[in-house]
Amino acid sequence: QWLAGSKLYCMKKIILGFAALLLIRFAVNAQSKQETAVTNAVEQLRKAMVDADSVMLNKLTSETLSYGHSSGHIDSKTIFIQKIVSGKSDFVTLEFAEQSISISKNTAVVRHKLNALTNDNGKPGEVHLAVLLVWQKLHGQWKLLARQAVKLT
Repeated sequence: QWLAGSKLYCMKKIILGFAALLLIRFAVNAQSKQETAVTNAVEQLRKAMVDADSVMLNKLTSETLSYGHSSGHIDSKTIFIQKIVSGKSDFVTLEFAEQSISISKNTAVVRHKLNALTNDNGKPGEVHLAVLLVWQKLHGQWKLLARQAVKLT
């Protein structure tokens, strides 16, 4: 009888261990899917900024966007999109490097280094920034809620 009880105890431990592994794998997989979705949204934003695509920029940004520049100036969604489309802020090339993503529920914090060649108002330039993006998932879609940049020295 002791042996039968011992086998039952071992079986319970094995089943519980297996269930725990499945839960961990499910959680990691869910996080990976969310990270992939955020990564894709960031890439769509990067491409829309280079292409001056007002439709995509509008789709990817929150109505309450707070877009902070390295100069300290802050733009609303409307002004941010207007500057990109008009060429006042013109990204000839735009690269995001050393990107990290942290997700908590419906909020994602993205950090990366931005390297770009610009042609703002027809004046060629080069920028190197550290950027913080805050994304919020609304109705199943990630939208840029806030951005802040600082100059790299």
